[in-house]
Amino acid sequence: MPSPPTGSLPPHTAADAPEAFRVEAGTGPDALVRADLAVALPPGHPAGHGSLRLRLDVSGDTIVNADPVVGMVHRGAEKLFEARDYRQILTLANRHDWLAGFAGELGVALVVEEALGLEVPERAVWIRMALAEVSRIAHHLAFLAAFPTEVGEPIAAHPAPERELLSRLVQEATGGRMHPMYIRLGGLRADLPMGWVARARHTVAAVRAGLERIVGPLRDERLRGVGPLPAAVALGYGVSGPTARASGIEVDLRRDATYLRYAELFTDVGPGRVVTRPEGDVAARLGCLAEEVEVSCALVEACLDRLAPGPVNVRLPKVVRVPEGSWYTATESPLGAAGVLLVSRGEPRPWRLALRTPSFAHVAVLAELLAGVPLSDLAAVLASVCFVLGDVDK
Repeated sequence: MPSPPTGSLPPHTAADAPEAFRVEAGTGPDALVRADLAVALPPGHPAGHGSLRLRLDVSGDTIVNADPVVGMVHRGAEKLFEARDYRQILTLANRHDWLAGFAGELGVALVVEEALGLEVPERAVWIRMALAEVSRIAHHLAFLAAFPTEVGEPIAAHPAPERELLSRLVQEATGGRMHPMYIRLGGLRADLPMGWVARARHTVAAVRAGLERIVGPLRDERLRGVGPLPAAVALGYGVSGPTARASGIEVDLRRDATYLRYAELFTDVGPGRVVTRPEGDVAARLGCLAEEVEVSCALVEACLDRLAPGPVNVRLPKVVRVPEGSWYTATESPLGAAGVLLVSRGEPRPWRLALRTPSFAHVAVLAELLAGVPLSDLAAVLASVCFVLGDVDK
């Protein structure tokens, strides 16, 4: 079935239904219409490199049932981990959430370092945290800029030049814009280039200055009460990250299952804090994203303030072997809780390396979230939920 035009919505009457839709019961404007819809997400959308398919039952102009279909981007990443040694697996770890490649590398490195008992140099820890928060800012800005501000407007119609500044900052430090491949077991590939810290501070200031331009049009009263996600439903589906916190679930692994040196920043006086909203609607999800950008800007500055001269890696043997056993670690990726399970049999390669990615739960919950939503609000609800399809079909 050909995809509909970007930003378009399915017809809601039986008379106007194309071949992709068929009348199930009744006639006239209230007929139940079943839509098998391949959502055409444009390249500017964070998940635009994949295909999301929705099966919708529509009565009048209201969605009665929604069934998201995934599995069309699958690349077998977890199986590929088993064919790479422990140094090589990091090059695969940044490709499922292509907006936050650094976060993917970090989770895999942390679980292997825990298994090996490696202590990462302090300077490398603070650089890792600074780049993780830079990636979080760029990630959130992608979703905020993609949101349609007018009914019928295409998703991803608004550019965010601040994201280009952040991409350049990451590229300068790592050599890559999307796939940094900067983390190494026990630290980093290399130290930061000269002048990077000053440019990072300048970039953070530019993000703060431009945030209102992006967020201002999203403070629309029409978004209040649209697409509410109750906390109980979110917990039942395993929703996490800003999508869950917008429903009042006060969980952030940077504070609650602390790793690296986040415990020093998530204190009563900040700069780290957990951002929540009680409403759980589209406006709340956008509000959480915007406020988390502000928090991450403060966290980047705090990490840069704590940088001191020193090594950024440790010496490793030519062949890295993890002792036999199993380990699990979880980090707060920009999308939500990202877990990594490592099972080793003492070989140079992992026997099993499984990923718990947040996007699968976020797509699954669309079945609950879209039921009862008017067709005119379909694009807004979809754009307010944080998911990347590569993170689903890992």
